[in-house]
Amino acid sequence: MEDLIIKEAIQDIYPDDFAWCYGCGRLNKDGHQLRTGWEGDNTVTFFTPDPKYMGIPGFIYGGLIASLIDCHGSGSAALALHRKNGNEIGDGSVPPRFVTASLNVEFLKPTPQHVLLKAIGTVEEIHPKKWKVETEIYAQDTLCARGTVVLVVMPSTFLKNE
Repeated sequence: MEDLIIKEAIQDIYPDDFAWCYGCGRLNKDGHQLRTGWEGDNTVTFFTPDPKYMGIPGFIYGGLIASLIDCHGSGSAALALHRKNGNEIGDGSVPPRFVTASLNVEFLKPTPQHVLLKAIGTVEEIHPKKWKVETEIYAQDTLCARGTVVLVVMPSTFLKNE
């Protein structure tokens, strides 16, 4: 794997109200705290799952892979729209947040335990408020899964209890 450190992750600058996701929320101490950044024109997330996420001995269960694809997609869409709006991480601007409209995962090979996983995303705008992210999950050099996430910009009413 290339540089395994994501120096600037979009999740680092999510407002506190939106930083609690089990997958990618930096404030959720029990969660995965996934971090997504740029690697050239693609997005990247690195993650080594804990042994408790076993499907069968030696392999990760599929739900964790789906979660990684989902949260990587959300962070990727936020990165892309933030940049489209003329902003970059660290410039003091608040990034957009997305919610998942659909998630499709293809499991290509069993994903081994005790291995650093790398999610690589390609982002496509399909509407000003709707984005699609294609993600591939690698364990070392092996493509284990791929998925497509369609996301929409989080509506302002999302956090309101009505």
